[in-house]
Amino acid sequence: MAVMRAKSAIDKIRPHMIEAVGHAAAPVAIHLNSNESVYGPSPLAAAAARAAIAGIERYLENPDAALAPAIADRFGLQAARITVGQGSDDLLARLARAYLGPGTELIRSENGYLKVPNYAYANDADVISVPDDNFKPSIDHMIAAISERTRIVYLANPENPAGTYLSGAEVRRLHAAIPDDALLIIDSAYEEYVNAPDYEPAHRLVEEAKNVVMCRTLSKIFGLAGARVGWAYGPDDVIDSLRRIALTFPVASPSVAATIVALEDRGHTEFVRNATLSGRNWLSSELKGLGLDVIPSQANFVLVRFPDPEKTAEAADAALRASGIAVRRFASPAYRDCIRITIGLPDDLRACVAVISSFLNGES
Repeated sequence: MAVMRAKSAIDKIRPHMIEAVGHAAAPVAIHLNSNESVYGPSPLAAAAARAAIAGIERYLENPDAALAPAIADRFGLQAARITVGQGSDDLLARLARAYLGPGTELIRSENGYLKVPNYAYANDADVISVPDDNFKPSIDHMIAAISERTRIVYLANPENPAGTYLSGAEVRRLHAAIPDDALLIIDSAYEEYVNAPDYEPAHRLVEEAKNVVMCRTLSKIFGLAGARVGWAYGPDDVIDSLRRIALTFPVASPSVAATIVALEDRGHTEFVRNATLSGRNWLSSELKGLGLDVIPSQANFVLVRFPDPEKTAEAADAALRASGIAVRRFASPAYRDCIRITIGLPDDLRACVAVISSFLNGES
C-alpha cells in the first residue's frame, strides 16, 4: 500500500539560514544573530508575564478582545481591523493559506525576507522572485511581474535581511499597479527603528485602500521575541478571514499580559529606539572604516559585505564564532559574501568589531 505523501510543492522548501555547525567555536556569549532586542522587554511587562502564570492552567479565549484595543490605542488605529497571532510569521502563513492556491502567484523581491516563499509553496502556489537593486526592492520589476495569476505582492519595509527601505511614494506607486483582486502585504516588523524622513507608516495606506494589509510584531523593539506575539491591520474581510483560520487559542496568557504592559511603557520603547539607532550608526561607521561594504539600514541590524575574496564572510563568521560571538549568514547565493549583525550592547558591538578587525588584519 502506498504511503501518503505531503504536497509535492513542500519539497521546494529549504532552510534559509546557515546553521553554525562545524566550527571549533566557543560557547556563544554574545548573540548578534536573530535581531532580538538586547535591551529586553519593559521590566513591568516581564513582571506581568510572571504574574499571569498563576492562571496558566486555563486557555485564553479570544486574545483579540484583550490585545486589539491595546494595540489600537498605542498606534492610533481601529481595533476592529486588528487581529493577533503567534508572531507576524503566523499571520503571514495564514494570509498565504487564505489567498494562495494552485495556479496563483506570490510576487516578492528576490533577496527579501527569505522565509516568505515557503508559505506560498506550502499552498501549492508559485513564487515570482524579481531582481532587486543592491538589496533594495525594485518597484519597476515588481510591477512588471504582475499577472492575472497574482494574488499576493509581498513587501517587507524595512527589508530583512538587508535593512533597506522604500519611501512612501515608492510603496504607493507599487500599490497603484496592483489589481483589486490581489493583496499587497506590507511586513513592517522593523518600522519602529526607521528614521528616514520619506518613510510612510504602512497603516496609512491600509486605511485608504481595500487590498492592503500590514503585519507587525512585538518581537523586536518591544523585546518580546520569546512571547511570540504579532498582529495584522487590514480590511475587515481580510481580518475576518485571518481570524477564521487561526488556531483555537493562538496566544498564551503570559504573552498577552506582557504585551499589554509593554505597549503602555513608552519610555522603555523610546530608550531602546535611541540606543539602537546610536549603535547602528556607530557599527556602520566602524565597519566602513575597516573597508567593508555596509548596506544602509533602517532596522536593528546591519548587513555587511566582505569584498576581499581572501577574507570571506564565511571565514569572518568562523572567527567570530571562535570568539563566542554569533552573527547570521544566509543560504541564498546573493548573501554568500555577507553577514548580518544585530545591533547589540555597546560593549558587544566593540567586541564584534575588534574580532573582525583582527580577522581582516590576519591576526585571527
